[in-house]
Amino acid sequence: MAFARFLRNKRNLKLFISIFIPLLLFILPASVFGIEGLTVIQQRMIALFALAALFWVLEPIPIFATSILLITLELVLISDSSFLPFRGEATAEFGTTLTYQEIMGTFASPVILLFLGGFFLAAAATKYRLDQNIAGVLLRYFGEKPQGVLLGLMAITAVFSMFMSNTATTAMMLSILLPVLSVFPPKDPARTAFVLGIPIAANLGGIGTPIGTPANAIALKFLASSPLTFGKWMAFGVPIVLLMLLFAWLLLVLFYRSSTRQIRLNIPVSFAKTPKAVIVYMTFLLTIFLWLTDFLHGMNAYVVALIPVSIFLAAGIINKEDLKVISWDVLWLVSGGIALGQALTETGVAQAVVNSISVESMSPGAILAAACLAGLFLANFMSHTATANLILPLLAGLGTSVASLSAMGVPALIIIGATLSTSLGMSLPISTPPNALAHSTGLVQTRDLARVGVLIGISGLFVLGMVMFILHKTQFIS
Repeated sequence: MAFARFLRNKRNLKLFISIFIPLLLFILPASVFGIEGLTVIQQRMIALFALAALFWVLEPIPIFATSILLITLELVLISDSSFLPFRGEATAEFGTTLTYQEIMGTFASPVILLFLGGFFLAAAATKYRLDQNIAGVLLRYFGEKPQGVLLGLMAITAVFSMFMSNTATTAMMLSILLPVLSVFPPKDPARTAFVLGIPIAANLGGIGTPIGTPANAIALKFLASSPLTFGKWMAFGVPIVLLMLLFAWLLLVLFYRSSTRQIRLNIPVSFAKTPKAVIVYMTFLLTIFLWLTDFLHGMNAYVVALIPVSIFLAAGIINKEDLKVISWDVLWLVSGGIALGQALTETGVAQAVVNSISVESMSPGAILAAACLAGLFLANFMSHTATANLILPLLAGLGTSVASLSAMGVPALIIIGATLSTSLGMSLPISTPPNALAHSTGLVQTRDLARVGVLIGISGLFVLGMVMFILHKTQFIS
């Protein structure tokens, strides 16, 4: 009876399911899995993958906490420093363990440091009002018609979200926007269009750069054999953002016609001229310049990312109080995804799962389409980062195991396509934090997100397909 009452609580039920199923997979006989030559380590890894999937989908605990739990369990169960009663013999039947150093090393992966650099840039820009001042200056060029102002707001949001957290960008732009909404009559549909345009632009903007969203950073880890520079990513990412942003704007203008002919924005612009503010401006420009010109100086994006970190700390621009508001939870979440992918690959689980699926008969285009559809579908119901954490390791194993894909240089395109498709998942308030922020204003209903989000998702897949085809034909990524 007590256990039944315990399960009546929704959170407790989710927690029970998330623990019971992986535990069952952990203790079942290996023959049940139907994978020939399954080792003890591989079975444990399958159980850990199931645990990560259930915890990330059902969220009985915060998703970043799931990442820490996953890394800890990897250390305890499949590392060379695992808990002795579970370690077993170092035989072929037991399988190969990972070193504890490489598992712990995911906390300091170059991808993590790349994101840390982005967070420092965003924190400094916000602290010295660089973001709001730029928004105030740029919006003056979009006129006073509601349609033009909406396009301007969406364009600025997309640009900011290429270098800042999508959530932080949305929160900032909504704070700028809310006073503007007062110029519209209470029943004007444009109020919904303006609020809805912000999260849509933030989600799409994340496609533009490797640091635009954590999912992109996770993808970089699986593209080590086909390294992508910052500028190279932007070469295909920014055109996708521009096309999708224009399409989204047209949808909003069509669905939410404004009855107001003219609006005037009054966003105060005041660039600070203190020495620290000047350092922020110069460092911001220097970092972006170095990211885009790595072919000239030879420093990769990971190395460049540490420059703003060092300058801002040394100059006292970012102090210990500012460090407390850095999104450390995102860094932990990404590190969990890296650890999961690393373990699935090195234990041979990803390869074993792929070998058990008959994909040799599928064309590369069909495999790419299926990967993108899976990314889009899952990203509508769970965190985009968690979606990337789950599907990219398996897709990486697929790309390297299917001879026809490797021969054509398609594996990298599958990783990129699936990753970018996750940023198109925005049909529900729960799909992304930007969606949730917009929904919380009360001016955007679930049906608004659904009808616009579904159309953006479907059209986005076609755009991704065309871009991946062009990249393949031009051998842009090799």
